[in-house]
Amino acid sequence: MYAYIFELLIMSETILIIGACGQIGVALTERLRAIYGNQQVIASDIREGSAALMESGPFEIVDATNKENIQEVVEKYGVTDVYLMAAMLSATAEKYPLKGWDLNMTSLLAVLELAKEKLIKKVYWPSSMAVFGSTSPKMNTPQQTVMEPSTVYGISKVAGEHWCNYYHDKYGVDVRSIRYPGIISWKTLPGGGTTDYAVDIYFEALKKGSFECFLKEDARLPMMYMEDAIDATVKIMQAAPEEIKVRTSYNLAAISFTPKEISEEIKKYVPEFEMSYAPDFRQDIADSWPDIIDDTQARKDWGWRHEYDLSAMTKDIIENLKANKDLWS
Repeated sequence: MYAYIFELLIMSETILIIGACGQIGVALTERLRAIYGNQQVIASDIREGSAALMESGPFEIVDATNKENIQEVVEKYGVTDVYLMAAMLSATAEKYPLKGWDLNMTSLLAVLELAKEKLIKKVYWPSSMAVFGSTSPKMNTPQQTVMEPSTVYGISKVAGEHWCNYYHDKYGVDVRSIRYPGIISWKTLPGGGTTDYAVDIYFEALKKGSFECFLKEDARLPMMYMEDAIDATVKIMQAAPEEIKVRTSYNLAAISFTPKEISEEIKKYVPEFEMSYAPDFRQDIADSWPDIIDDTQARKDWGWRHEYDLSAMTKDIIENLKANKDLWS
């Protein structure tokens, strides 16, 4: 009986992913199409994506800052749920601060307004550990704490969290959010984040046998394998509304490691691998972020659990990259 009800709920949902060509967007689109059906998940971005993304289901060119453009697609497909993945990440936003603020905030407010107007039922918007700053506790950073970010990206995420909470409290919008740590994937190239060294390093290890890191060897940061990040995203959106106790954004954690630790793990598979260090402006950003995040609230409220540690993640990435040499050779 419960399985039948769940199947009916899945069949009734039509999903729009805005920013589907990004690092998380690609993996999320693939997972949601596997769950809900290819035709029920509309991928969209400001540009066209890979052939696999374009051919596996509906795709629309969408400007995330244009509410009317988003509304057209929502009405065309009868969209019920929107996953707003479009954003300018930390390092890139520091180069273009006003553009970063405009993209990150205008897109969120456009989607929240559509939800307020009852044109969509449910919204997913990702926040980030970038909401924390140098005044936040570095170890076991709690769900509720001081948040004084030093980056445009972090500032926009703090503001966005409060907008989400406001629209929920004021207008009853069902908006859900998690604070991603650094996300690591082998399927897509880095997208301009401070933690992206931990993506690029695997490609360079196999391609060149060496990597120059823009962070110090002991710069410990919270990280997560893409598989776990997608699991968390799907799980929070499938949770019953009463299970979602936090309407700003949930802390999310899995593993924390340094560049030196990840390089040592890679050497188990690429013994000749060499690591060098040339810290740049991104080191200052990393210094302001937590070492380890406490995500007890997410684990308690909606049953979040991660599966991959550094060893299991590295093994899976190396094996997949060796099997898909076209991605890096």
